[in-house]
Amino acid sequence: MRRLRGPAAVLAPALLLTGCAQSVDPIERLGKKAAEGVRPHATAPGRDYRHWGLIRPLARPPSPPDRPPALSQSPPSRPPALSPSSPARPLAGYSAAPAPPPVIDHVPTRDPVVFLTYDDGAERDPRFADMVRELRLPVTLFLTDSIAAPGYRHFARLRALGAGIGNHTLDHRAPAGLPYAGQRAEICGQQDRLRARLGVRPRLFRPPYGSYDPTTLRAAADCGISAVVLWRTALTPAGLTRGLGPGDIVLVDPDESTDVPLRERTARVLRAAQERGLTVGRLEDYL
Repeated sequence: MRRLRGPAAVLAPALLLTGCAQSVDPIERLGKKAAEGVRPHATAPGRDYRHWGLIRPLARPPSPPDRPPALSQSPPSRPPALSPSSPARPLAGYSAAPAPPPVIDHVPTRDPVVFLTYDDGAERDPRFADMVRELRLPVTLFLTDSIAAPGYRHFARLRALGAGIGNHTLDHRAPAGLPYAGQRAEICGQQDRLRARLGVRPRLFRPPYGSYDPTTLRAAADCGISAVVLWRTALTPAGLTRGLGPGDIVLVDPDESTDVPLRERTARVLRAAQERGLTVGRLEDYL
C-alpha cells in the first residue's frame, strides 16, 4: 500500500472527518438514532398533581423520629434494693392494670407535617383510593363497623395502599357516661371485627363525637389501645376550623350533606398545607 507523503498526509485525516455521514462509526450512528427516538414523556393525567387540584407536587415527609428503647439492654450493675414495705413475692391473683392511653389532638414535633384522618367509613369513593395510590398519600381511617361493614373490601384496598386503620367503635355511640361494660364492648368488639375483616388490631382509637371520660380510657387500655386520637382542626363545608401548624391532626369531616367529593375535600386540605410549607406525614409513624 502506497503511503501519502507531504501535504497529502496532513490533509488525509481532515478529509476522513469531513466525509459523508456513512463514514461515521456505526455504533455512534446507532446511539444518535436511539437518542433521536427519545421524546419527553408526558405525565399521565391521573398521575399529574394538578389533576388532583394541588399547587405543586406533594413533598415527601421527613423520616419519622427514632423511638428510644423502652428499657436499657444492659443489666444494672447491682440489683435494686427493695423497700421495707414491699412484699417478698407478688400477691396471688394480682395483675397491674394497663396505664390509660394519652389523649392527643396534635403531635409535638418540629417536622413540617400534618396528619390526615377520616371517620366512620360511609364514603367509599374509588377515586379517593386512586388519589391515595397516585400521590402516595398517608391517611388514617377510623372505622365504625355498623357504617363501614358494607364496604370493607374498599378499606382493604386502602390498607393495601398504606392507609392506617383505627378503631371508631362498633355502633358510633357517644362513649362518655356509658358504663364500663358497654364502653369495653364497643371498643373491644370493633378491635375483634377489624382483625377478622382487615387483619389488623388497631393501636389508635377515636371516640365518636370526640366524647370520652375516664371510663373510656380504662376500657381503651384494656382493649389494647395505645393512644386516643382527637383532632386539632377539621375541614367542614365552611373550610378549616383553624389554621394548620406542624404536628396538627386534621379531621376531614365526613359531612354527607355536601356534594363535594372526598377527594376534592382532601385536595383542599393539601393546598392549605402547601401554602403553609407543610406536607402530610403518617400518623402511625409518630405515635
